[in-house]
Amino acid sequence: MAIFNEEEQLRIRKAIEDAERNTSGQIRICIEKTCSEDPLDRAARYFHQLDMHKTRLRNGVLIYLATVDRKFAIIGDRGLNKLVPENFWDDVKEKMLNHFRYGELVEGIVAGLEISGEHLQKFFPHQSDGKNELPDDIAFMDGK
Repeated sequence: MAIFNEEEQLRIRKAIEDAERNTSGQIRICIEKTCSEDPLDRAARYFHQLDMHKTRLRNGVLIYLATVDRKFAIIGDRGLNKLVPENFWDDVKEKMLNHFRYGELVEGIVAGLEISGEHLQKFFPHQSDGKNELPDDIAFMDGK
């Protein structure tokens, strides 16, 4: 899938690493071209397919984008959702949308990752014995 070139993928991967540096939270980016259903439903399916529900503190976050259909969603695991207010991701979504409106996908993702890391740090600070439980690469999906 040629949505992002190698340099853009590295930039996103570094943004994930930076976002996770001060938190035990785990963030993944999931990308596909089209989404024929509600993006939250699709994100939930991929969340489980990518084993994000298996983190020790149940504090995984998935940022899902369907680039052609211009849909996206942010979904957090049970441990995170028990602690955060209902509108927790609204500012992340808005910041990302400000870039997406101008076709700036990478910038929008990076901005979303930066804010997500800051939010996660408040509820799940970095732990000295913490490890990176999920890959930091982009999960490119094909809708199956």
